Amino acid sequence: QVQLVESGGGLVQAGGSLRLSCATSYRTFNNYPLGWFRQAPGKEREFVASISRNGGTTDYADSVKGRFTVSRDNVKNSGYLQMNSLKPEDTAVYYCAGPVYSTSASYATFRKSADYGYWGQGTQVTVSS
Repeated sequence: QVQLVESGGGLVQAGGSLRLSCATSYRTFNNYPLGWFRQAPGKEREFVASISRNGGTTDYADSVKGRFTVSRDNVKNSGYLQMNSLKPEDTAVYYCAGPVYSTSASYATFRKSADYGYWGQGTQVTVSS
């Protein structure tokens, strides 16, 4: 069983920044893409960003494009989500997610929750106006 642990959430004013981290227990982390999702109160979980196994390809939801940056460190088995220019509508619990099966496609990123079998416990991000 792979574990993912998020950290870095908190309370920030609109326009501020936060950096989320996701520590994983994958044995060969560089064989797996990584995804970030969020869920606001009363709303469904939504895709935020994804990064390919080698970090060469990234994908973002339109709502965060240009403000958020996803990255990874395959030596540290960790992923990151740098969030800048935060808005009150970014308030949500943020989750990192990893697939169950590795992929041979170095450029692959996944947007669907169903593509991921391992999830972290989530970290709360609150943006005040």
